[in-house]
Amino acid sequence: MNQSEAAIIADEAGNAGKTAIPEKRTDWWGEIKGIFWLVLAVLAFHSLVAKPFYIPSESMMPGLIKGDRLVVTKYPYGWSYVSPSFHVLPFIEGRLFGRMPERGDIVITVPRGGRSDYIKRVIGLPGDRLEVRGGIVILNGEPVRRELREPAMIPIDANIECKFPAMAETGSDGRDYCRMPVYREYLPDGRYYDTIDFGDSIPADYYGPITVPEGHVFLMGDNRDFSADSRAPLPAGGLGGPVPIESIGGRAEFVTFSLDGTSAWYNPISWFTAMRGGRAGRGLHPAESGD
Repeated sequence: MNQSEAAIIADEAGNAGKTAIPEKRTDWWGEIKGIFWLVLAVLAFHSLVAKPFYIPSESMMPGLIKGDRLVVTKYPYGWSYVSPSFHVLPFIEGRLFGRMPERGDIVITVPRGGRSDYIKRVIGLPGDRLEVRGGIVILNGEPVRRELREPAMIPIDANIECKFPAMAETGSDGRDYCRMPVYREYLPDGRYYDTIDFGDSIPADYYGPITVPEGHVFLMGDNRDFSADSRAPLPAGGLGGPVPIESIGGRAEFVTFSLDGTSAWYNPISWFTAMRGGRAGRGLHPAESGD
């Protein structure tokens, strides 16, 4: 046997001990099913448990400012037609495991016939006799107690402008602030929160009196002169009076983070430089007298 024949025999012997490895193919159907179940799980969590929420306006200052991101829980009041992440269902009466909010809760709601979430504070409950006179809320014949607090110094940035130039000032840190008048409002049960009020200045400072119907709540923004809430009609972008409990989508819990409006999706560094310090973790439940 010559060397060439020996090499061929050795090569055949080596190949005989090897097992062919099949070509690995992507299971596209499995990948699609995996993505489908992941999306379904996220939507279910957002619809039934909690979802993130973005503050798009100044209507809830001073507690919430434009650019805040927060968590809204879906289960505290039960579930209704507005609970799904996408508001495509028509009005459906009733709630599953429904419970009435408390005065002072910050809630999200959808105006009748609308598709966007509003965020407001519960002021009136079913059966309450409610009116607003000169910007002061009167509940069941008694003016809600208010006390003037130190002004809110809200930083001016790309997300926040100072609507009244006379209220703009530069702080000791060199930053520009908007100095806004703050009134602490105390509800009959002792819960309280801060509002911004420029005085008797707009038509919505006079409203009612009305009696909140059964199964409804009356909602107002904390920035009383810049809030489209239950005092404003639907055609003007408001809530058109007391809101059906079915239209309440959840309760605001706490701020996760806040952006000043300078971030750009294509610039990851700006996601961090746009962060406002000191806002993460802020609780959004009203305080109680004696806390």
